[in-house]
Amino acid sequence: MTTPLRIGMIGCGRIAQAAHLPALAKTDQLTLVSVYDPSELLSSQVAARYGVTSSVTLDDLLAADIDAVVIATPDRFHHQLGMAALRAGKHVLVEKPLAATVEEAEELVALAAERGLRLQTGAMKRHDPGVAFAHDALPELGRAVSYHSVYRVPARRAPIEATLFPDMIVDDAVRAVENTFKSSGNRTGYLLATHGAHVFDTLIHFTGLPRWIRVHGSQVGEDYTWHGVVGLAEGGVGSFEMTVDVHGDWSEGIELSAEKGTIRTRTHQPFWKRASDVEVFVESEGFSRRPHPTDTNAFKLQLEAFAAAVAAGGGESPSPQDGVSVVRLIDAAVASAAADGELVALTEPALR
Repeated sequence: MTTPLRIGMIGCGRIAQAAHLPALAKTDQLTLVSVYDPSELLSSQVAARYGVTSSVTLDDLLAADIDAVVIATPDRFHHQLGMAALRAGKHVLVEKPLAATVEEAEELVALAAERGLRLQTGAMKRHDPGVAFAHDALPELGRAVSYHSVYRVPARRAPIEATLFPDMIVDDAVRAVENTFKSSGNRTGYLLATHGAHVFDTLIHFTGLPRWIRVHGSQVGEDYTWHGVVGLAEGGVGSFEMTVDVHGDWSEGIELSAEKGTIRTRTHQPFWKRASDVEVFVESEGFSRRPHPTDTNAFKLQLEAFAAAVAAGGGESPSPQDGVSVVRLIDAAVASAAADGELVALTEPALR
């Protein structure tokens, strides 16, 4: 791109301040123009911190001289905000998951295609250079036979995040509303969506959309865990564990066994901004490959990949359809867990 992609930020809360705004400040390929949040406190103070304008309304932001928006709000608002941005002719990078329902996600994809606009879900783990290195090896390995992933979130995240995050601007009234929503009667669904979006995007990224899924879930005190089995798109079998919370360190990674080799990854707490530790074994070579990347800020690399997709007129990662598939998997996992592990078929064509 000869000129930076001009960005409007929709939502000035936790993920915007901790991830997207610092990443925008570190790249020359995108530039922040204006921010909008329904909270005047958040919008004005974040704008002042980054030296940009604060839009009074969403319409005000969308009328500004911007090329694209980053939607950094809770997922229940993604559809409404994404549709408004696309109708205004703006490319959209939206936090995961793409939308709260499959129908909403499909509407976003259809409108983006109709308007010729880019629509990318914020699955930043794809842009972890370790994960990208492992994914690049897939054509050499043949069909997946077995896949296993773990995603374990520690109970004591707050002290680590306080160390890693910038000084956060907080609207106590907004935080109270969000804390109430997250602890409401549908906490199981909320946790499966917010964490499952990463688990299932990685699954799709490496093996395609599964043919079916079975999930068992359990709650012990304030701790939740889900264990699932999936029928892999190319005929193998996969499994996953997602636990929120564990009383230990962050633990995340995948193991994939294919016809001609294996992949193992260990992914770190995302705000350390470290690349995943990766081992790719190609049987014909007889040794393992391990990358040693230098630029390891996945949030920044995600933004730069979005800018590249805008410039190229396509090539979003995840693709818009992958964004829909993740929402389908979340819904299927919720349904299977509620039915004590009943098999839920997924008949949509598998995508890579």
